[in-house]
Amino acid sequence: MQQDLIITAYLVIMGGLIVTVEVLFLRDQFWARLATNISIVAVFALIYFFVLRHALK
Repeated sequence: MQQDLIITAYLVIMGGLIVTVEVLFLRDQFWARLATNISIVAVFALIYFFVLRHALK
């Protein structure tokens, strides 16, 4: 149960960061938004695979 809560919080933080960056900085720049969103998701995926996956076992 605690593992599900941590993963849910992790995804909410990632989504909040994406929305915040889009609204504050990249509102009218499609390609910059797309590249930034892909980069944020990639960084969060790397953190999950190298840190959280082993910590949550």
